[in-house]
Amino acid sequence: MTIAITRKVSPRFDECELTHIERVPINLDIARAQHSAYVQALASLGCQVIELPEEADLPDSVFVEDAAVVLREVAVVTRPGAESRRAETESIIHALSPYRPLVYVTEPATVDGGDVLVLDRHIYVGMSTRSNNDAIMQLQELLDTYGYMVSGVPLRDCLHLKSAISRVDNSTLLINKDWVDPTYFADFNLIEVDVSEPYASNCLPIGDSIIYPTAFPKTSAKLERQGHSITRVDVSELAKAEGAVTCCSLILE
Repeated sequence: MTIAITRKVSPRFDECELTHIERVPINLDIARAQHSAYVQALASLGCQVIELPEEADLPDSVFVEDAAVVLREVAVVTRPGAESRRAETESIIHALSPYRPLVYVTEPATVDGGDVLVLDRHIYVGMSTRSNNDAIMQLQELLDTYGYMVSGVPLRDCLHLKSAISRVDNSTLLINKDWVDPTYFADFNLIEVDVSEPYASNCLPIGDSIIYPTAFPKTSAKLERQGHSITRVDVSELAKAEGAVTCCSLILE
């Protein structure tokens, strides 16, 4: 059974942190409807969804991915790079503790889960405005006993590593090569996003399908031509807060 932990959209969602895009008005009702459809997509692909209640005072808290990194053996509770988001981890600790032993990133390290790409026993951490070198060292210390290797990856012009590259399957990644150097991932089959869709490199594989935004039809067609099944979701309102499809859930196999 695959478990997906999600959280409802905060009523203060339009006060979200922004780094690489301009602030535009967010329609809260549409954002909530899109998130509900996203949750339904997870359920339709066989996930048992645990939906946490909204956090009224935490605008970005719908993006639960940033609060933890879930591995097969353990879950890492992060220390988000934006100070306004650090209280988000409290409820995630309670949600994860029945399923995994927990370890914790501590000061001075900062890391967002969106910067962490787990590819088998190798963990890549995006060197973004949210994640620092101390986090790489701490993650290596915390996870060394489980046989993981942790590496930092420089980024350009994007919020998180998984804004630039994400996992399609065990051998395939979806990448925007303008935002991350592909040589770090030379052992994988790389599918490049369409040049007209720079934000298209975030996808969420669940079972035999990939949850993917409706906003990127050209890249979606590329994925389908390579034999991947797509479950399309509209997350356009969530994207106004620099959100994407991996951001809105924590997946536990």
